[in-house]
Amino acid sequence: MLSAIGVPDEEALVTDIPAALRAGAAPSLPPACTELETYRLFGQWAEQNRPAGSMISLLGAGAYDHAIPSVVGHILNRSEFYTAYTPYQAEMSQGLLQAIYEYQTMICELTALDVANASMYDGASALAEAALMAMRVTKRSTIVLAGTLHPQYRRVMETYLQGLPCALKTAPQAGGVIDAAGLAAQLDASCAAVIVQHPNFFGCLEDVEALGRAVHAVGGLLVVMADPVSLGLLAPPGRYGADIAVAEGQPLGIPMNFGGPYLGLLAARKDFMRQLPGRIVGATVDAAGRRGYCLTLQAREQHIR
Repeated sequence: MLSAIGVPDEEALVTDIPAALRAGAAPSLPPACTELETYRLFGQWAEQNRPAGSMISLLGAGAYDHAIPSVVGHILNRSEFYTAYTPYQAEMSQGLLQAIYEYQTMICELTALDVANASMYDGASALAEAALMAMRVTKRSTIVLAGTLHPQYRRVMETYLQGLPCALKTAPQAGGVIDAAGLAAQLDASCAAVIVQHPNFFGCLEDVEALGRAVHAVGGLLVVMADPVSLGLLAPPGRYGADIAVAEGQPLGIPMNFGGPYLGLLAARKDFMRQLPGRIVGATVDAAGRRGYCLTLQAREQHIR
């Protein structure tokens, strides 16, 4: 195989990986053992961990130790939601399609926006997708990030946009919220979107209505990263002028899972429907007039019938 692709040896296959990132010498592994011995060994290692449920967790920053009602697991394990096909296929079971449709409906009600999708990996990558979406919608190339945004979200954004003809700016913060004058200095005709977290990384509430007016005045979009649980109390993004809303879905009943992956929520105004990434399930009727569900507005090869 090496000869067929014109590579002299296996080492040449990894020359593009920086030396600093390579493992170097082979890891020192214990002697081979039986299946039972391996099971016991991994059990001993696992016991060295302290699960979040055994102590008071103050980690926060997007992953929270919420109580999850047992009914959640029972519903998810019902046979209606299982299919022999991957969820990427158009021939998904009607039960799973309906579940996604109901999920989209819930996200729209939660955010007060018109359309929502499915299949976002997590909150951080969904936010990066929202930035790409804003650039496609506005045909602009500058994204202004709030200085009060989760730093890990910023890192993911930088990775997603690396190599693209675009620019990332930062709106400075003062007293734990965005500085209005500092934001105004970043806004011009190249601004595709202002991305703000509300409540922000410091737990403070931003003046999102004023932020929306400022970015809309220059023709950009307001993208809001929200905590979905907070939307039970705070005004939803669609009500104060947000064009795209994003959230990390972990607080809605997903275990902490050693930090992820979780679920990204993404909703937008109807005008931007065709720019939504991921999958969208629509409701329809079949030839007999029965209600049914199908993937819609998709161009993937798996979905073309």
